[in-house]
Amino acid sequence: MFGEIHRFAVTTYRQAKRLVILLVGGTVLAIGVAMILLPGPAVVVIPLGLAILAVEFAWARRWLVRMREKAQLLRS
Repeated sequence: MFGEIHRFAVTTYRQAKRLVILLVGGTVLAIGVAMILLPGPAVVVIPLGLAILAVEFAWARRWLVRMREKAQLLRS
């Protein structure tokens, strides 16, 4: 009985954490994309949003790695 409740609580916590990361990271990323047209530091905010999302999502990690590689090429 306790094992089932514990497993449910852990699963619920993980899903809640994933949802919060998705909402916060997605919002920051959306603001960064909007800053491409609006005044603001889109070049800083977009990677920040991807970094937040990369905590939980592999696709965001891959995008962040690609952005870092392209930034390195631009610096050279």
